[in-house]
Amino acid sequence: MYNFTFHIPTTIHFGKGQISHLAELAQYGKKALLCYGSGSIKRNGIYDEALRILGQVGVKVEELSGVEPNPRIQTVRRGVETCKATGVDMVLAIGGGSTIDCAKVVAAGARYDGDPWNLVIHPEKITAALPIFSVLTLSATGSEMDPFAVISDMDKNEKWGTGAECMKPTMSVLDPTYTFTVSCRQTAAGTADMMSHTFENYFTMEPGAYVQQRMAEGLLRTMIHYGPIALEEPDNYEARANLMWAASHAINGLVNAGAANAWCVHPMEHELSAFYDITHGEGLAILTPAWMEHVLSVRTASMFATYGRNVWGLQGTDDMSVARDAIAKTREFFFVTMGMPANLRAVGIDGEKNFRVMAEKAAAGSKGSFVPLTADDIVEIYRAAL
Repeated sequence: MYNFTFHIPTTIHFGKGQISHLAELAQYGKKALLCYGSGSIKRNGIYDEALRILGQVGVKVEELSGVEPNPRIQTVRRGVETCKATGVDMVLAIGGGSTIDCAKVVAAGARYDGDPWNLVIHPEKITAALPIFSVLTLSATGSEMDPFAVISDMDKNEKWGTGAECMKPTMSVLDPTYTFTVSCRQTAAGTADMMSHTFENYFTMEPGAYVQQRMAEGLLRTMIHYGPIALEEPDNYEARANLMWAASHAINGLVNAGAANAWCVHPMEHELSAFYDITHGEGLAILTPAWMEHVLSVRTASMFATYGRNVWGLQGTDDMSVARDAIAKTREFFFVTMGMPANLRAVGIDGEKNFRVMAEKAAAGSKGSFVPLTADDIVEIYRAAL
């Protein structure tokens, strides 16, 4: 385990009714840009409640609506223009990870003189951002408590992650009751997303990261336990609360501090989303078992066996056998227990047309991962996922 700095400046207000803390935004200025998606927050009452609270403390609101599930740079540009034209002091996202990601880059773009796409492809250009706040309505990405954002330019088939310390939210409201109305499909996709974040941090060649790996196993066991319960009982507070808190910790830096390596499944999925605009969590679920099988070897078998024993409770002394069973358990969980699409054809990808160009880009974005992958490796993983 190497040297590291761990810093989370985000204040979390967790539990029922915590949206009342939006009154604290008055400490940061008089005008907020409210970012949200398709309008579900208007149907479930969160929008009206947020405006009521902000109105009571004298915070005026500009709006950026229609944020996409894979947020577009065009929407970011629209938000930046509104901020600069109206003198916005802060940015408030109400929604899931896509809405929060959009809000983060809008907040950084408002403090930048050039095109905000520059901040996506060159994170080093991010030097400042407006204060960022969020009210979470979907447990998945952990964006409510991390510095990262993923933005797409579908005209170019580009989807890239960016991030900076100043993009960590100042405050996030996590009320599990706001996820009661999340569909089964999105609940499953969100669970797959948070599990993938944990996998990317868990499988590492860095020695001595015992604490981090045991934390990751606890998160995975939580997700595996409560994901199916949330599907069966959408208004089960315990299930929704545990999933929400696990998702935050999967990516806030806690489980990879001192043992971080480059991610590889996410870069592969980002290419799928960039070319085919599929649901991120579904793409991750499809790719994860294929990736596990591809990188399983004599060298990695002990790590996958440890995963099988500590997360799935598997028995056996032969590491390779236990490792294969662990991968089979993962596949069964995603595609049977959680009912997710089992292959790329199930999400509308029926051929290899773009695999080579996607693989070249994904390989460039995953250098230094748990098991190094060439473009040829990634093409084979895509093929196995068909």
